[in-house]
Amino acid sequence: MWATLFFLLHTSLSLAVIVRVLLRPRTEPSVRLVWVMVVQAVPVLGVLAYLLFGEVRMNRAEVQRMADVRDRLTGLRSPSPATWPPVPDDTRAVTAANAAVGGMPPVSGNRIRLLPESDAAIDRMVEAIDAAQDHVHVVFYIWLPDVSGIKLAEAIIRAEARGVQCRVIVDALGSRGIVRSEIWDRMQQGGAECVTAFPWGLPFVSILFQRLDLRNHRKIVVIDNRIAFTGSRNGSDTAFAIKPRFAPWVDLLVSVEGPAVRQLQAVFLGDWMSYTGRDLGDMLQPVQPVADPGSITQVIATGPDLRAGSMSDCLSGMLHAARDRVVITTPYYVPDAALDAAIRAAARRGVHVTMLLPARNDSLIVGATSQGFYYGLLAAGVRLMLFEGGLLHSKIMTVDGQMAMIGSANLDRRSFELNYEVNMAIIDREVVAELDARQKTYVERAHELTLEEVRGWSRGRRMRNNLLALASPLL
Repeated sequence: MWATLFFLLHTSLSLAVIVRVLLRPRTEPSVRLVWVMVVQAVPVLGVLAYLLFGEVRMNRAEVQRMADVRDRLTGLRSPSPATWPPVPDDTRAVTAANAAVGGMPPVSGNRIRLLPESDAAIDRMVEAIDAAQDHVHVVFYIWLPDVSGIKLAEAIIRAEARGVQCRVIVDALGSRGIVRSEIWDRMQQGGAECVTAFPWGLPFVSILFQRLDLRNHRKIVVIDNRIAFTGSRNGSDTAFAIKPRFAPWVDLLVSVEGPAVRQLQAVFLGDWMSYTGRDLGDMLQPVQPVADPGSITQVIATGPDLRAGSMSDCLSGMLHAARDRVVITTPYYVPDAALDAAIRAAARRGVHVTMLLPARNDSLIVGATSQGFYYGLLAAGVRLMLFEGGLLHSKIMTVDGQMAMIGSANLDRRSFELNYEVNMAIIDREVVAELDARQKTYVERAHELTLEEVRGWSRGRRMRNNLLALASPLL
């Protein structure tokens, strides 16, 4: 009797969940199919998995608060492309797509500088903080209490001591090490306002209202509305103490001056006002051009509360615009169908596409899932280079030597659907040439993977990779 009751209860619950899967808006057919299979194939656990991770569920009050903050910052948005600076004809569709997703227009007159790959990049940020006169705004996904992390924290303490207002946001999961450390307490005691994004709280209560794995993955430092830093670099050493066997962590960090600083400031202020409820909208001041013509840049901030598209749409738009060559660097490749198709389509129509990924990934599951996409990429004509000099963590795409995308977003579904990310599109041949030169140094530390090698993988390895790739909509 109990077995029959359990069967009927499970069947009813499974059918109810499947109906919910089929009725959810804005869900890709492949994602629906995988979840239906999981719910049917794995009794009880499949239903539980969907309820925990199948939907981007957020607290309605928090979503409304974020929307109110964006409305408060609407002065940043451009009502018409007619008011935008002139961009090359072959980049107009790209900038329009970026604006549709992130809501910000392209702005000209910027100066972009690539910082060293080494820990000297952190020293540049420390120097800028030491020169701050009014405010320092920082958001990091990972901030570690290592040498570089402590340098940054001590610079903030010094800034507060001379009357500079410092505001810090860190992700509660990624930066849990520094939040529990003595240096975090010192920053707060020194006067810095420190906030954690998505704290755990009471998990069994929180999960009723919001997914527990939402994260703020952004990396932004804004100083005095004058200079900003962004890219893939976290507040940590290249040695990356929490995963030292994959070191060095190879990242990209740039400094930004000009109107794009205002856009990065808007992203920080949006996060700050959403988390604290304190209105700092008056800090969103105009920033004058610093170069003529300078770089045309466009900041794109995305997150799970936005439904206007994802970073995948922006990257796919760049790939569709490519005519000659594309170079892509990413640590994780678990794409949605549209992005994977755009990369392969570019290669098939004669664009020279090179992709750089780490030879050894810090996530075994993600690394194996990525390998499940290699055959399709290689068969389409993509050149795959596997980086051997540590964990390649930079996120770069350059197109035709003319435009680029850099930032915090990986080429994976987590970045596209769950994380709060910030990327920056750049239209400037000189800056793109520097990015291509940086990626060339990655190629020199990599080996090329061939189609013949992939065909020679064991059946077990291919089975594992392809099964995980099949499940990629869930990752």
